[in-house]
Amino acid sequence: MTEAVFRETTAEPRTQSVPLSHLSLELGHLYMEDFEAGPHRLREHFAQVRPWAVAARAAAAARTGGRRPRISTCFLVDDYFTRFSSPRELVPLLLAEADRAGLVIDYLARESGCAVTGKAPVAQAVAGRIVESPPPGSYGNRPPAAQTGWLANGERSPVARAPQAMKTAAAWQPPKETAARRHSVFLDVELWSEDAEGRRTWSCPFLAAVWQLARLGLLRNEGEPVLTPHPHTGDTFPDDWDELPSLVRLNPRADPFAAYRTCSVLPTRFLPVEHAVRVVLDQIEVDAGALGQVAERSSREAVAVPDSVADRVSYVFYAGP
Repeated sequence: MTEAVFRETTAEPRTQSVPLSHLSLELGHLYMEDFEAGPHRLREHFAQVRPWAVAARAAAAARTGGRRPRISTCFLVDDYFTRFSSPRELVPLLLAEADRAGLVIDYLARESGCAVTGKAPVAQAVAGRIVESPPPGSYGNRPPAAQTGWLANGERSPVARAPQAMKTAAAWQPPKETAARRHSVFLDVELWSEDAEGRRTWSCPFLAAVWQLARLGLLRNEGEPVLTPHPHTGDTFPDDWDELPSLVRLNPRADPFAAYRTCSVLPTRFLPVEHAVRVVLDQIEVDAGALGQVAERSSREAVAVPDSVADRVSYVFYAGP
């Protein structure tokens, strides 16, 4: 006699797929002080970005074996840590300076959307998927990242304890990177901070990791895609950042926002942040359904995609402020 198992179809939400480009090319991720510096700062930025954007497009074309690569461009505005000006004033300036450099911004995103989009607590959901990589020989003697808000890529230096009477103090030990090659490059990343009332502020590296997952088409909330593009249909933009969708499609002819791979062209000051992003991405349990969809589609298109999510992300860092 066999037992039949019945499940409600709604009990296991279907993972909705998203269209994918070959490359998501980020043309900037600047902060309000950059915009506050005036149009010349944006002009300098896009002048630096343009040759590297051309090179990134050529590399993407080479990977597609002669087929036309699907490439979308994006730009991330910081409206999470500080608020400056308004979309009505800032976005036309941004688009004008990009156009002056011969660049087109297909999608505009707000960094606050990487924390919360609509009713979806995006950052909180991603934080819940952190699976720390225990260093070899560790015994779980440090609190988890979910408790401390800190995530490392290896073993921290042991905390020095006051020696008992008549005993020699323990010798200092250096931190160790888990995947070190000869020498360690140890990094301990702050994921968030909290004020006295327990209100959480997500760190720049953690929000940037969420941003990369969105660009790779790997973010889901109960099976639904997160940070879906909203087409811009008017001639102007709203006066308040909260009235602007988290992700806006500015170019109606743009290739899909999400892609198999990402490339970001950024000033060198972002290098420490993006190192931290890789540490975070290496320890996130990404939605299995979304990963499976990307793997199936890339196989059908004969597009090579690295198994490691972090290895799907690339950068160009130009010298500059």
